[in-house]
Amino acid sequence: MERKYALLGESLKHTMSPPIHRRLFELKNREFTYEIIELPPEALEGHAEYLKALAGFNITIPHKIGIIPYCDKLADSAKRYNSVNCVDNKDGVHTGYNTDCDGFLATIRAMGADLGGKVLLIGCGGVGRMMAIEAALAGADLVIAVLESDIPLAEQAKKEIIAMKSDAKVTIVKNTEIDTSVSYDLLMNACPVGMYPRVEGCPVSDEVIEASKAVFDVIYNPRETVLIRKARALGKKAAGGMAMLVWQAVKAHEIWDSDTYTDSEVQAIIEEMELQVEKDFPIGK
Repeated sequence: MERKYALLGESLKHTMSPPIHRRLFELKNREFTYEIIELPPEALEGHAEYLKALAGFNITIPHKIGIIPYCDKLADSAKRYNSVNCVDNKDGVHTGYNTDCDGFLATIRAMGADLGGKVLLIGCGGVGRMMAIEAALAGADLVIAVLESDIPLAEQAKKEIIAMKSDAKVTIVKNTEIDTSVSYDLLMNACPVGMYPRVEGCPVSDEVIEASKAVFDVIYNPRETVLIRKARALGKKAAGGMAMLVWQAVKAHEIWDSDTYTDSEVQAIIEEMELQVEKDFPIGK
């Protein structure tokens, strides 16, 4: 039986989601389709019935919150973040999930990094808020470093964290005032500095990288950001965002079709997609 899936977003020129999902379908010999649907926010309502007719779909910027009214129910992950990036349509019931957190947690585990230790997070919008919450729930001593203009955003995230975990340790600092006299078990970047096409940027100083035992950068294009390159040069454990992107897709397939994949299968797709990014977006050309 043919089933149709899709990715809903607004500007999807650089997305890697279709090839990831197609590879996951191929591994299970499923002849399903996965299309791209580009819509501005004001066009969402007019396309709701089409989306509901799909077997399931993923959601990215700017629709992760806007899609919620079109869901019949929300999984705990979606409620926790008030954000939906995966919808499953079964028996006429449309359930919204947030699989970003699953992808994030799987990536940190695969790195062998300590999410429950001293954790420094750069940026707190969107995916950064999710990373902050997951780190705090894991028991981290969390430092959130943001631009001065984003301090209210970080304060709001801290308030939400304390509501979930009253004894959570969360400190907010300006990104120019990060303490490098202490050691961080994990440095996580959730801001766009270093993302293609402005690949020369690095969100933190060399001193911050040196003070960190492991580094995770949510950016997956380029494959190796300046931050990741510097961390690896210093012998640090480091991972880019492709792992998180693939692992959250794996979770979607588990939800949609009860399909599971081995770590080696997932790692092979991560490496394949990283090479595809390098091929599709050559730096300096």
